[in-house]
Amino acid sequence: MKKLLESLLEQDIFKPPTEEELEQRRKEFEQREIEKFVKEYNGKLSSDGSYDFDEDIKDVSSIIKDGKFAIKFGKVKGDFNCSDNNLTSLEGAPKYVGGSFECYYNKLTSLEEAPKYVGGDFSCSYNRLTSLEGSPERVEGDFYCRYNNLTSLEGAPKYVGGSFSCSHNKLTSLEGAPKYVGGNFKCNNNQLTSLEGGPEYVGVHFGCRRNKKKFTEEDVKKVSDVKGVIFV
Repeated sequence: MKKLLESLLEQDIFKPPTEEELEQRRKEFEQREIEKFVKEYNGKLSSDGSYDFDEDIKDVSSIIKDGKFAIKFGKVKGDFNCSDNNLTSLEGAPKYVGGSFECYYNKLTSLEEAPKYVGGDFSCSYNRLTSLEGSPERVEGDFYCRYNNLTSLEGAPKYVGGSFSCSHNKLTSLEGAPKYVGGNFKCNNNQLTSLEGGPEYVGVHFGCRRNKKKFTEEDVKKVSDVKGVIFV
């Protein structure tokens, strides 16, 4: 028994792993997680190294590393949900999402690398955004950017088929707002003193309550053709 113990000690099997060995183990674990994720959602590898998916992506937590995606997404035909993952960047996000794209409750300060096309809703609320630069030019569903640090709407989609809400930000201007909003437009709880730059067309209701200035219905009608009720 003594000789066996001495032999084991000589082989250094009780020595802790080196930093290089730990790093290798981490890389192997991350690769296994990527392979598991791709298999679970039936991903297809494209020639550019990105992965396309035909179904909804509901949970990406296993492929988040240092606040970013560990793989590069290409086209996602269904919904894509990457909310509540401590993301600091959308690098690697899909360029095309046939359904809805949700990235709320993260630590994003920018929408750079966001999808170019979203067929459903786009929600980036509850982040740390100071700009909407990088947003899709067209969103067929709703667009929500509530509870951020926005001071401007520059970079917002030009066309929103559903509702648009930028409430609870630090907006001082509506310059850059979508030109067309098919549903409701809400800019409540900001620091607005003017509605100039607001949408030209609002298909349902317009809300601009609790701003630095108390607006009137006439103020709204000067900038927007509102088909529903105006809430001031």
